[in-house]
Amino acid sequence: MKKRVAILISGRGSNMMALVEAARNANYPAEIVSVISSRPEAPGLAWASSQGLPCRALDHKAYASREAFDGAIDDALAEAGVDLVALAGFMRIQSPPFVRKWLGRQLNIHPSLLPLFRGLHAQRQALQAGVRISGCSVHFVTEEMDTGPIVAQAAVAVHAGDTEDALSERILVAEHRLYAHALSLVAAGRAYLENGRVVFDAVVNSSDVLYSPKA
Repeated sequence: MKKRVAILISGRGSNMMALVEAARNANYPAEIVSVISSRPEAPGLAWASSQGLPCRALDHKAYASREAFDGAIDDALAEAGVDLVALAGFMRIQSPPFVRKWLGRQLNIHPSLLPLFRGLHAQRQALQAGVRISGCSVHFVTEEMDTGPIVAQAAVAVHAGDTEDALSERILVAEHRLYAHALSLVAAGRAYLENGRVVFDAVVNSSDVLYSPKA
């Protein structure tokens, strides 16, 4: 049975779009059953609605506290019968109780090879550090930002003379492929969280750990 996935967004939701497209494959082990935005005006919400997906806007400004907002999110997830949550440009820090409740069932994607360059402007951080390889990581969400156990990563070369925008665009292409790949591993039970570490099923391939997106 396919896992029921909710995608949380705050903006254009390009990674959401990639997950939706992947889930349209009959053999994909997950189905997208809900899209929730923290901003009613998010462009990604309009796109999801145009695709016939169940959508909900929960404006974080309408809630008195982070915990109250997260409670509304949790109620929406329960109503949709969600198994897994995928953050796709969701720009809200979650409260510890919410993170703990969904531990091992919530994924995020970050535009760096974690644990390097956590937080905002990861691509700028990579260029400032002078690394020759950057990339992106999909990880389980934990209470500390961008520190959760890593499910999969993709490497992206840093070119001489790269700008932040140019590097960001190449990493974004990798993100779209990587996120769908990582979500499929988790939804199929091939990767799961156990004692604070990601465990893979009996057959572990290099592609399960370091994924190389095709051009």
